[in-house]
Amino acid sequence: MKKTVWIAGLLFALPLAAQNPPAQNPPAQNPQGPPTLEAPPTEAVPAAPEAKPAEPPAKIAPKPVKAGASAGGKVVEEIVARVNNEIITTSELEKARKSAAEEAQQDCQGRCSQEQLQVAVEDRQKFALRDLIDQSLLAQRGKDMGLSVEADVIKQLDQIRVQNKLPDMDALERAVTQEGLNWDDFKNNIRNKILTQQVIQREVGSHINIGRDDAMKYYDAHKNDFVKPEEVALRAIELSTEGKKESEIADQKKKAEELLKRINDGEDFAVLAKRFSDGSTAQQGGFLGVYKRGELSKEIEDKVFSMKKNQLTDVIETKQGFLILQVLERYEAGVQPYEKVENEIMDKLYSERMEPALRDYLKTLREQSYVIIKPGYQDMAGGGNSEIEEVSATPEVSKAKKQHKKFLLFGPKTGN
Repeated sequence: MKKTVWIAGLLFALPLAAQNPPAQNPPAQNPQGPPTLEAPPTEAVPAAPEAKPAEPPAKIAPKPVKAGASAGGKVVEEIVARVNNEIITTSELEKARKSAAEEAQQDCQGRCSQEQLQVAVEDRQKFALRDLIDQSLLAQRGKDMGLSVEADVIKQLDQIRVQNKLPDMDALERAVTQEGLNWDDFKNNIRNKILTQQVIQREVGSHINIGRDDAMKYYDAHKNDFVKPEEVALRAIELSTEGKKESEIADQKKKAEELLKRINDGEDFAVLAKRFSDGSTAQQGGFLGVYKRGELSKEIEDKVFSMKKNQLTDVIETKQGFLILQVLERYEAGVQPYEKVENEIMDKLYSERMEPALRDYLKTLREQSYVIIKPGYQDMAGGGNSEIEEVSATPEVSKAKKQHKKFLLFGPKTGN
């Protein structure tokens, strides 16, 4: 069975850059090739609103935690680390390392030699335990702060259901289990990501302020970085005709024409894209990317490079379906004016300040918590390194361990 689109997005690490505030203008990175009609991916979790940080938690004294063992005393699940009253097991660490390797392979695809890929994999895997500990600390902190994310979890599950064209939540649960995943773990993965993002935004991101003077100073010092060829930023509403009958294709064309009229009458393009587009960028309001000449099909290139900012194309018929494009921004060749790259600069400065601020915050959480790591396992952020006693498990401990799965949150970072 082909894996459905939400699986990959939830099994790979969430990079630190995902904590950045969304840019108001489209980013400058270009996708490869012309826009295509694809199944939609999982939507990124929105950042929580800013709030004043809560008081730091007091140092927590842990309860005893036991590792799983058979009746004969043979260890069947080894504890790698203890984070307050939660544990991280070898199987969880191996899953995190596997995800790190897969992420490195995706990032290196077509751009790295075999030796470079191996280095990238090893570099990411060495941070796997640190990232699992960070995930646990942040999730526990969110619970201490009394944050409730259940409404956000339900919302994202419903978005996944809609994107995969499933009729109800029961169908989504069946699809998840058919992929070999535990439904409760699947939901907890989403819950922990939302919870940790909210903690980061409230406790770290809310203290990072980038002023216009800072951005202007960066722009003046790096103007060569903002030399661009002629480019256009595009967004699209895509209605697929693949596998449809002639009558259904006619209905899709009529639907596209009605959507175009609604946009021309003043309705929001991004809202309509989220609701009706079949494209992979629907949940990003249809944003496709920034394109140079030669990166689009000739027909589309001739249209969009002759258009002004915010202009719409007519309904375009392609082999995959019907397409409505809007030019979000035009970049003339040469050094771009500050106004066109301001949000790009703001995002870059925010990211540069977020990473060290987040590592400092996590260091503080560790100092206020009980973190102990089994000898022989490497934690790149430091921490305890005492032996963890392994004894027979009780049913209560086994149940608690099942309910406290932890998932990789951060990508590899250099530092502590």
